[in-house]
Amino acid sequence: MTRLHHTIAAAAQCLRRGGILIFPTETFYALGCLAFDAAAVDRIYRIKRRDLTRPLPLLAADRKQAAQAARLESAPQELLERFWPGSLTVLLPAHPDLPPPLVNSKGKTAVRISPHRTAAELARLAGGPLTASSANPHGSRPVCRLRDIDGNLMRELDRHSAEAGLLEGDAPPAGGLPSTLVEPLASAERGEICLSLVRPGAVSAEDLERAGFCVRFA
Repeated sequence: MTRLHHTIAAAAQCLRRGGILIFPTETFYALGCLAFDAAAVDRIYRIKRRDLTRPLPLLAADRKQAAQAARLESAPQELLERFWPGSLTVLLPAHPDLPPPLVNSKGKTAVRISPHRTAAELARLAGGPLTASSANPHGSRPVCRLRDIDGNLMRELDRHSAEAGLLEGDAPPAGGLPSTLVEPLASAERGEICLSLVRPGAVSAEDLERAGFCVRFA
């Protein structure tokens, strides 16, 4: 039975035991586990009925933790300094030990540092980056309130995970747009740093351009 955790410490313990957790982020409630726990990652795909060829995004507490999952040195450092913590997810070369479903066909994983206090502290206490897919069945709308979470998702959560939990957190998700997904491009023109905008979201193309980046739409 899914348990409501009243503290971040208890929720982090659930994750360390291989559990699946619904927790708040800056945008929506997320369904996540420790990214390096391959068995828990597999359960999330089954709970969401998500295609294994569609990597889950990752969320980290800080740069040191993000570097456990991806090669941050491959990113334009100006990009990370300007938009992390924030709702910008960046596709970067993945750590070789990440579970295969979290890595795309080009060997990259999608990671961000969350500005949400509860999400960041949860990742810190759990001891590693977390998967952070929205807490809704594939194809349905993400939610900002625990009471709006789809009943079918909760039933799947109970069916596939003996260790499952909910964390409301101090601040509810703000809603709006999901995190923006970008991929740094290998080449630059006229000295510009170019990004491929894979998924528009909370950080707009205009925000990126004002920060000095060349934006190309995927």
